[in-house]
Amino acid sequence: MKQKILLLFTVFSLIACKREQKISSSDWTNISNRTQYKEQEGSLELKSGNFTYNFKQNQTPFKKIILLNASMAGYISELGAENLIIGVSSPEYIYSEKIQNLIKEGKIQNVGSDQKYDVEKIISMKPDAIFTNYIASFDNAYQLLKNNGIQVIFLDEYMEQQPLQKTAYVKLFGELIGKEKEAETKYQEVEKNYNDLKQLALKAKDKPLVLANEMYGDVWYLPGGNTSVAHYIADANATYIMKDNKDEKALTMSFEEVYAKTSGVQYWVNAGNHTSKSEMLKMNNFYGKLDVFNKGKLYTMAGKEREKANDFFESGVVRADLILKDYIKIFHPELLPDYQLTYMKELQ
Repeated sequence: MKQKILLLFTVFSLIACKREQKISSSDWTNISNRTQYKEQEGSLELKSGNFTYNFKQNQTPFKKIILLNASMAGYISELGAENLIIGVSSPEYIYSEKIQNLIKEGKIQNVGSDQKYDVEKIISMKPDAIFTNYIASFDNAYQLLKNNGIQVIFLDEYMEQQPLQKTAYVKLFGELIGKEKEAETKYQEVEKNYNDLKQLALKAKDKPLVLANEMYGDVWYLPGGNTSVAHYIADANATYIMKDNKDEKALTMSFEEVYAKTSGVQYWVNAGNHTSKSEMLKMNNFYGKLDVFNKGKLYTMAGKEREKANDFFESGVVRADLILKDYIKIFHPELLPDYQLTYMKELQ
């Protein structure tokens, strides 16, 4: 299942999604092209992908929420609002120690998994709102919840390719749970840190060549040149092998196609969730043909893992600054001599 999550991370943007046109009104707070919200005459209007919501003054801020994605726990935790959560799905994938303690205390209930939600239990809990990514196969469950007066809010934060746009969803959560000031402060902090780190990275003397992700079966899901991975690498002042590509989706390639692009590669990042290079080689002996595998440096996203939970997919959705800091430390260690990696881990 952990490998499934890593695969989903690389191919999320392969899912078809028609973008909303950017709204020109200055009244709107724009998270990205696909997500905007505004307050008007005491009500709150939200546009998220193909969905539109209108919340009356007495509906927000939400006091009892259910999260069906671990990534959304990252936003709530950053706002210190874990006590508003009454239910989560697949709790084994949530990294937050505070949320795990609330689960153990029975204050947060398990409402199912990404295979099947316990709809009857959710209805009995009477949440003010449920936050989730839209999954077409759950349409019947969503409709049943709506028929019982439960607000289901679909968000596309996982599809954002600009790191700070993914962070900006913290402002939307702040608006919906009555933590607007805290959310704005958090966003400004991360934004400033991120931009300061970008400037620091420019002081590096070289721009190493970088490979990303790994193979699943016979396919290498290589991030397109306009994905979040590519943006992080560029902002860390390194050169991604697909930097001239314009895709916001993962590119499916054979090993031979990737091999042809790896001459001179010095770093390989986001290399799955392996524990060692030898284990990685056992899973795919083709890797041994890559110079970067034999002579370069390899890094996974396993720096903050606890059993099935990985904080890269949780707090990492908000802390774009710390992810960028990790990449700068990897590519230009001399710029951050005293910093220890947060989300990344070097494979030995």
